[in-house]
Amino acid sequence: MLKKILVANRGEIALRILRACKELDIKTVVVHSTADEKEMFVRLADESVCIGPPQVKNSYLNIPSIISAATIANVDAIHPGIGMLSENSSFAKIVNDHGFKFIGPKYDHIEKMSDKVKAKNFAKQLGLPVIPGSKKNVKNLSEAKTISKEVGYPVLVKASNGGGGRGIKKVYNESELKDNFLLAKKETIQSFGNDNVYIEKFIENPRHIEVQIIGDNNGNLIHVGERECSIQRRNQKIIEECPSPAISENERQKVCNITLNAFEKVGYQNLGTVEYLYSNGNFFFIEMNTRLQVEHTITEEVFNIDIVKEQINVASNGKLTINQDQIQKTCHSIECRINAENPITMFPSTGLVKTYHPPGGPGIRIDSLLYSGCSVTSFYDGLIAKIISKGKDRQECIMRLKRALDEYVIEGIETNIQVLKAILSHQDFVKAKFDISWYDRLNS
Repeated sequence: MLKKILVANRGEIALRILRACKELDIKTVVVHSTADEKEMFVRLADESVCIGPPQVKNSYLNIPSIISAATIANVDAIHPGIGMLSENSSFAKIVNDHGFKFIGPKYDHIEKMSDKVKAKNFAKQLGLPVIPGSKKNVKNLSEAKTISKEVGYPVLVKASNGGGGRGIKKVYNESELKDNFLLAKKETIQSFGNDNVYIEKFIENPRHIEVQIIGDNNGNLIHVGERECSIQRRNQKIIEECPSPAISENERQKVCNITLNAFEKVGYQNLGTVEYLYSNGNFFFIEMNTRLQVEHTITEEVFNIDIVKEQINVASNGKLTINQDQIQKTCHSIECRINAENPITMFPSTGLVKTYHPPGGPGIRIDSLLYSGCSVTSFYDGLIAKIISKGKDRQECIMRLKRALDEYVIEGIETNIQVLKAILSHQDFVKAKFDISWYDRLNS
């Protein structure tokens, strides 16, 4: 068993990993920037190491500093968390080369999935259905015109190394292509450090369905059901739920089984989330996240499993503690993401949290970085809390979330709580009649 783990992340996800480690009686070390020295995850770790100034590139993305911290603290393994370096295959290899366990998939699997063009080609080889589009990065406007004409408008221009909805432009005809192609490349280089983009067919108003898989080092791979992630604002998830209210049990089994069969072929290890667009009974692979997901919480509630502990167990002794037969749905669960932002303009909100009172009661879980007196800065992602409900059915989940959001007190900064309450009360949401464009259409 691992004795000491370094968490190379911050905020609520660092706290989530710390809690799993403590329940496994594993010592913890966190790295942090100067801006985060008073944060809860730093206070609750057994040890902490400051690795740089507030800017992410100089701290949480500073690989030499993280490796140095791991060496000084004499840890056994490094957990990359979510975002940051979690899908950086070079980092995973460096971690292994320095004698530490990387709590995640094998670096070559991360590398295959880190570029979305490579990922689609790889998925096609594994027998997964993929969206028609370019087979490589699109270098210039001339190539973009040719491929768009072959695929057929409308198309999406997308960042090859993207995430979080950035670097995506919708194009309905050739006259719109030039400006959107150049804008996508500009956003991509600003967000991800290169301007690699690809083109794929735009599927009108699909659902977003993802399948959770976990594999160990002995060839055992299981799926832990699917999640619905269609409530999105500008391609960024706001509300997720498990199981999806949109698909039948036969469709659920179909997408989970094709996913499992595909990744059994390559001996996939540790955690992965395979994402699909769903339209008219068909699933289309779009990408794979080779890491823990923000919305792992709802899967944990529905299937009564600690996903982070399973990650650590696989890295520690190479074995899953559960098998496929033990994966059984026990309830319904919905997660709302609470962001520090102006609810109208959606501009980031920063400042001192003067009062913080999280809700409680039956079926409510809060994963948050907040406490009274903490500061929310502009250096990091605006996600400050996740509120998760579980209930015997979807309706009970919705009512518990509405009750809990009414109880939630966060004073000193602005949040999107009122937006979440409005969505939960909308009849389209209550009746599960939505798709990935629903929220944007509602507010256009």
